Amino acid sequence: MMVLRPIRHTDLESLLAMAGQAGYGMTTLPPDKTLLQRRIEESMDAFVIHPEKPRGETYLFILEDTATGRPAGVCGMVSKVGGFDPFFSYRIRGIPLVSPMLGLNKTMPVLELTIMYDGPAIVGSLFLLPEYRKDGNGRLLSLARFLFMAQFPQRFDPHVIAEMRGKIEADGRSPFWDAVGRHFFDIDFPRADYLTMVDKKFIVELMPRHPIYIPLLGAAAQEAIGKVHPATQPALKILQDEGFVFENMVDIFEAGAVVGCPRDQIRTVRESRVGKVRRIAELPQDAQILGLSNTTLDFRACRAGVLVDGDGGVQIDSSSAKALSVQAGDDIRYVTLRSGTVRGTDHG
Repeated sequence: MMVLRPIRHTDLESLLAMAGQAGYGMTTLPPDKTLLQRRIEESMDAFVIHPEKPRGETYLFILEDTATGRPAGVCGMVSKVGGFDPFFSYRIRGIPLVSPMLGLNKTMPVLELTIMYDGPAIVGSLFLLPEYRKDGNGRLLSLARFLFMAQFPQRFDPHVIAEMRGKIEADGRSPFWDAVGRHFFDIDFPRADYLTMVDKKFIVELMPRHPIYIPLLGAAAQEAIGKVHPATQPALKILQDEGFVFENMVDIFEAGAVVGCPRDQIRTVRESRVGKVRRIAELPQDAQILGLSNTTLDFRACRAGVLVDGDGGVQIDSSSAKALSVQAGDDIRYVTLRSGTVRGTDHG
């Protein structure tokens, strides 16, 4: 069984190996042991505090293959951006150009630097080992974090975004970076991407503040704006199914799309329900497969069969109970992994 759980110190080497396979553009998963160790420590701290409101906590989760104990994937969330660690993006907007003499009335598209100091929340750091990209594991990895968000909404900003990895060549070159950022920073894209995890001060110091007129860029750079890396397309599709839409913003380095959705309108958050475990027993063959989680900060989530009573009580099997660390009388949260209806049953 595949089970999502909070990351631990003992996951460092596995996380480092995954970061090494993730490739260029996975900003929050740098193949740097020191930085990853820091992220693990920040995440472990986030799970033990009880904030009244989000303050920029980082939550990292590991998807573990319980048959082998092997970490198969990772995903994460930041409760809110802001303060000393703002969020940078380019917003696409139009500037009207009017000339009565020429009979001209058009809109010029530009990129305008936006710095957010007060939210939103961000989901990211999503990576699944290639051999596990099957059997709905990617969907579980992506959606299980929204079960956590549904259970603890006060820990997250009311708006949630995701930066999608943009168009990057196999050798680490970015057409957009080469056309824009390289002229201001004098470093290549992989180096700039890495430095954002070390200290974002250099962005404030050097990033161009005036609008960038898109038609003045080369064709390759223009074509990259708002595009998504091929390996990221499945993750984008899952988010779109959850209600995320293009926010008219792109990443400042490689111009990948930024998508977003109000926290409480994310499908998994909106449709998930909490039920009490009434019985732990073997389930019939036709039991509906749902996304399940416990309701504690010692969070666990999995994909398993469940029977839902008419009043919302649930029946799960012993392997699911063990995976979620629950027993009869405990609450679990459940939701369909794709848009649809949870089937009710008369079984006790």
